[in-house]
Amino acid sequence: MEYFTTTSKPSKRAVDCVIVGIFDRGKLGVAASDIDSASKGEIRRLIKSGDISSELGHCAVLTRLAGVKAARVVVVGLGKTSALGARQFRKAVAAAATAIGKTRAKQVLNGLTLETAAKTSHYYLARHSAEAFGEMLYRFNQMKSGRQPAGSPLKKIGFAIAKKTDAAQTIRGAKHGDAISTGVSLAKDLGNLPANVCTPSYLARTAKKLASGNAKLTSKVLNEAEMKRLGMGSLLSVTAGTVEAGKLIVMQYKGGGEKPVVLVGKGVTFDTGGISLKPGLGMDEMKFDMCGAAGVIGVMATVAQLKLPINLVVVVPTVENMPSGTATKPGDIVKSMSGQTIEVLNTDAEGRLILCDALTYSRRFKPAAIIDVATLTGACVIALGAHRSAVMSNNDALRTELVAAGERAEDLAWPMPLGEEYAEQLKSNFADMANIGGRPGGAVTAACFLEKFADGLTWAHMDIAGTAWHSGAKKGATGRPVPLLAEMLLSRCRALP
Repeated sequence: MEYFTTTSKPSKRAVDCVIVGIFDRGKLGVAASDIDSASKGEIRRLIKSGDISSELGHCAVLTRLAGVKAARVVVVGLGKTSALGARQFRKAVAAAATAIGKTRAKQVLNGLTLETAAKTSHYYLARHSAEAFGEMLYRFNQMKSGRQPAGSPLKKIGFAIAKKTDAAQTIRGAKHGDAISTGVSLAKDLGNLPANVCTPSYLARTAKKLASGNAKLTSKVLNEAEMKRLGMGSLLSVTAGTVEAGKLIVMQYKGGGEKPVVLVGKGVTFDTGGISLKPGLGMDEMKFDMCGAAGVIGVMATVAQLKLPINLVVVVPTVENMPSGTATKPGDIVKSMSGQTIEVLNTDAEGRLILCDALTYSRRFKPAAIIDVATLTGACVIALGAHRSAVMSNNDALRTELVAAGERAEDLAWPMPLGEEYAEQLKSNFADMANIGGRPGGAVTAACFLEKFADGLTWAHMDIAGTAWHSGAKKGATGRPVPLLAEMLLSRCRALP
């Protein structure tokens, strides 16, 4: 995508489409006021007739307005002036992008970036815009036969600004948003692929392809024999029932001089539950159980595109969890890479069994911080729904950093506790710990399990079970938490304004 800025009046730009906004009580936004004046009051007439609404996200597409050089004008409702923050701005742009996606517009001018009422910087206005258009442009048609409907031909997005001095931060925000969209789209592709295509081997090939030709990025893949030599008995216990070999994918991006941030992503490419078999209804969605892996690989794609001055390591333990005569059984005891033993009371609590060995392996990188990302518990969905990811950490500053990054990126998260009182639920009569702690506080006890393998590390756990994909008519991967993690890394390497 190509991006540009202009200080010209929106009515004077000969583009395929210009986006303008209106507020409640008939108040026109800056760009809408210009279009209204140029068209001799057409916007106000349509507001008065009820054809245009100020309700947030409501869109009307006007064509060939007299006095306006743009072929189309998308008028989007912005709601109350006092309520226009970054979240409302993004919703408005997303609605406008959806409307534009139904046209054949190739060049768009976003006039909403003139709205000082948005209470946010030009950087974030442009970044949220680029991400919203990236969402509109995303298509997943790889598995469909026959000719598919043509996607949007959009190639160029412009931003109206009041001062030329705002141009640099606007373009910077747009380029960052574009790179985040790249990562989100990759994460969505990996999540949406069926489990007979997106296997552990497929994820490994994806990582190698991403690293190919990039001097700063390397990728290596450990096979089961290598993991066995390292003592990863916990991870390998999950692969015991499947013919699809497990992998440990390690990607290293070297762009800075400081200790790396390590991202560990759960990569269960299909989760039947193993011997603790899941119900059949909805089991198809367990192809999304690798969205933690998809997310951290997506973040690596974003970082590589932006060439950030930071060191980043991505570690992906990836397996299938299948039942068979050789599968791990409830009550089996396995030895982790850390030396700690685990009583597997439920084989459907397998994500933590692969993550714990990946956390132990990641110690060799001496990380400044380590964050694991996983579709780990249904309990998290009950607690937070589909709106916010959960964040647990043994470090208050890291937990605060992640939640704040989510607020800025509009990829929301919420802090949840840890504590010895929860860890007590993991006690086992026969091993150092059990892999489940009962129904009460299930999202927290899962995090407490992982904390036992993060001693001495600055560590956080993100449970994205509620946010990684949509069910129902809009079924599909969301690409979260790529925006949140990208925001954290941009902040750490001082790439934000």
